[in-house]
Amino acid sequence: MGPFLIVFTVAAVITVMVIFSVVIPIPLWIAAVFSGVKISLFSLVGMRLRRVPPQVILSAMIQSKKAGLDISSNDLEAHYLAGGDVFRVIYALVAADKAGIPLSFQRGTAIDLAGRNVLEAVKMSVNPKVIQTPLVTGVAKNGIQLTAIARVTIRTNLDRLVGGAGEETILARVGEGIVTTIGSAADHKQVLEKPDLISKTVLAKSLDAGTAFEILSIDIADVDVGINIGAQLQTAQANADKDIAQAKAEERRAMAVALEQEMKASITQMQAKLVDAEAEIPMAIAEALSSGRLGIMDYYKMKNIMSDTDMRKSIAAPNERPYEKPLKPGK
Repeated sequence: MGPFLIVFTVAAVITVMVIFSVVIPIPLWIAAVFSGVKISLFSLVGMRLRRVPPQVILSAMIQSKKAGLDISSNDLEAHYLAGGDVFRVIYALVAADKAGIPLSFQRGTAIDLAGRNVLEAVKMSVNPKVIQTPLVTGVAKNGIQLTAIARVTIRTNLDRLVGGAGEETILARVGEGIVTTIGSAADHKQVLEKPDLISKTVLAKSLDAGTAFEILSIDIADVDVGINIGAQLQTAQANADKDIAQAKAEERRAMAVALEQEMKASITQMQAKLVDAEAEIPMAIAEALSSGRLGIMDYYKMKNIMSDTDMRKSIAAPNERPYEKPLKPGK
């Protein structure tokens, strides 16, 4: 029985050591005691049962304790179970405390769970960030185009970080302000002489409202002169007016040609009717003579009157004598 008892004793000791090292984290509890962190051994065992790594929670508590912060294990465990980054929140709280920035554990965890990098936010609060707008184009009242690039210095507003707009909104608002300022200038030379007019006007509009950042300054990095938009618009309008005038003139010409053709057709019809009427005159005279309604002397008198009328016409317009043929050139 001696060897069996020895083997059993060794197995029991190993089993107890495994239980105490795996299930009951005694080394972690000893480290917590020497670090001044108040946490019971049963709390560490409960973390293991809840599938929360005790070393993560205990390390975060030790770090916060050394930094002078009092954060309970239940709060850290709840944030871990919610899917948050415990160490990042602790680092952010320590950095904010050293920089004198008010940041509570509840707000830090809310920022972290919202998908924001709370540590980067705290760093940006201490060290502001400079972002640059793309090339912004505006047109002054005199029609000259100006292009500008601005650098915006921002820092994080921790109170508005949850639910606040991002950097894209800041850049869009600054670009809109630059376009508005250039467009309100009577002459583009005013903007070129004093570019700070843009930054002052844009900065006075409180463009950071509703965003997660606070605008510290807006600096114009570059202003260039573009094309003459006003001249191009006037040229395009003049070309359009010319095309419209030409179209209307062509329409009037077409109408005049159509009217002329219509009048010519009417004259041709009248001439045809006149020829038909003149062709019926001899027949009417012959019928009148045969029927006795017209005497021979009356006929001669009519011929004399017609001859006298032709003579009077030839005297009044010698070039239009009906009985003379026009002379050919050279005769």
